[in-house]
Amino acid sequence: MTKLPFEGIRVADFSWFGAGPIAAQTFATFGAEVVRIESETKIDSLRTVQPFALNPDGSFKTGYNVSGYFNNYNAGKLSVQLNLNTERGQELGYRIIEKSDIFLTNFTPRVIDKWNLRYEQIRQVNPRIIAAYAPMQGLEGPHRDFLGFGAVLTPVTGISYMSGFPGRPPMGVGTNYPDYVVNPGHTTTAILAALRYRNRTGKGQLIELPQIESVVNVLGTAVADYFANGVIQTRGGNRSPIAAPHGAFRCLDDAGIVGSTDRWVAISCRSDHEWIETCEAFGQPGMATDPRFATFASRKANEDALEELVNSWTRTHRAEDVMTLLQERAVPAGVVQTSQDMLDRDPHLKQRGYYRYLDHPETGRAAYDGPGFQLSDTPGRHAWPAPLLGEHTMDVCERIIGLTPDEIANLLAEGVLV
Repeated sequence: MTKLPFEGIRVADFSWFGAGPIAAQTFATFGAEVVRIESETKIDSLRTVQPFALNPDGSFKTGYNVSGYFNNYNAGKLSVQLNLNTERGQELGYRIIEKSDIFLTNFTPRVIDKWNLRYEQIRQVNPRIIAAYAPMQGLEGPHRDFLGFGAVLTPVTGISYMSGFPGRPPMGVGTNYPDYVVNPGHTTTAILAALRYRNRTGKGQLIELPQIESVVNVLGTAVADYFANGVIQTRGGNRSPIAAPHGAFRCLDDAGIVGSTDRWVAISCRSDHEWIETCEAFGQPGMATDPRFATFASRKANEDALEELVNSWTRTHRAEDVMTLLQERAVPAGVVQTSQDMLDRDPHLKQRGYYRYLDHPETGRAAYDGPGFQLSDTPGRHAWPAPLLGEHTMDVCERIIGLTPDEIANLLAEGVLV
């Protein structure tokens, strides 16, 4: 089997919830040994939230090992239970860090201080450690100990203010977007840069990734627009200042969709040529020269009527057919897909084999997100499904920390390994 890029690298994953574990997941997928530090005394709440696996009778399974949310982002990791609220637990944490290449956490500085995991402390036991800290507001500053997750980051970074429809309250993006994309992506990139630096110099270093500053990167032109023009960009619904029509348009219902059967297609015309192609695709070439819609400026001036017109065309077609019809004419268009589409109905994702199916001892066979990118010679893989809570405590204690079975038994009795 081909050697993966991170084989021989060990990650001490002291993170929880989304942003930290998802970053660590990338390293596990491409060959690193990722040791996930957990404790029932401060359980990762993702282990307790839906979706849960189902029993044969249709009821939900219970326990810390059946959350699809948690399992999807922790495949291929080792789980060791370690109570960092105890002095002995902190000592064992240091033993794991001493034998690791990367340390990762997204706890607040207050918790880091409590557990004695500051960079100046852990570098004493491992000067080569690459220590990545990703608290919401950073290690220093008046808000350093503020709590929050993706649902808090979208408002405080300005994303929610620009998300929604005019005249309505901010609505956000409907998911903890920063946790899944921006923050783990930046964290992974920063660790890769630090690994390259260490390969050249032999030196580890501190990585500080305040999630608030990481997320501000995706505001696009909003800050520049205010700086240059004094304009505060606000909610514009699905409309765009550089395209018309631009939005989601109603299509024929689809009885095969689980839950709501309504279907939509997103269309974006960025030029007069794309608008002409759209009109011809729907058999309405005369609308391309209608004075209300002939130019970009006129389409923006009559956007309500424009959207009503396009809706009248799309609502008599299947969403998939509209997408194909327009894509064949090089007009950007795509079905507004559901999770059912993504997993079972999208022929493109199905052919590419994006989702990976793994057999978990408590949830059974389940779909996991595959790698977000492909390497031709060293493709990533999930070595095994997400670990049960504390599944590898004995292995980590014996093989990495170097404890004897009797020492492990004593630590279990003392409440250190819980």
